[in-house]
Amino acid sequence: MAKISGKKVIVNAQAKEVFTFLANLNNLEKLMPEGKIENWNSTEETCSFGIKGLAKIGMKVDSLNEPSNVHIVSHGSNPFDFTLDVHINESGDQTEAQLVFDGNMNPFMKMMAEKPLTNFFNMLADKLVEVHA
Repeated sequence: MAKISGKKVIVNAQAKEVFTFLANLNNLEKLMPEGKIENWNSTEETCSFGIKGLAKIGMKVDSLNEPSNVHIVSHGSNPFDFTLDVHINESGDQTEAQLVFDGNMNPFMKMMAEKPLTNFFNMLADKLVEVHA
């Protein structure tokens, strides 16, 4: 297993608002890097997309613990099984959020994927801050 923790970011919104936004996978497209995603398809509970030059990814919401956690799991055809948790902690009118990925990959794949995935999750976190600015 490969555990990758993205950076913690401060979002200028209350935890309930951040939770509601992230619990709907239709909104995840707004966080994706421009020009790097293709074939986006989503509902409130599932999404699938391709990362140009890499793999096709499918995800679904597995459980919601309002307003502190959104638990997403791999869904459909993926290079490996994974979970993605968004940890949400309210601090007054602001919210701290962090993406934590846990992937079932062999050591070689982990070595190849760890840096790009860390950068990807940090980019998603930065976009979350921008969306709620």
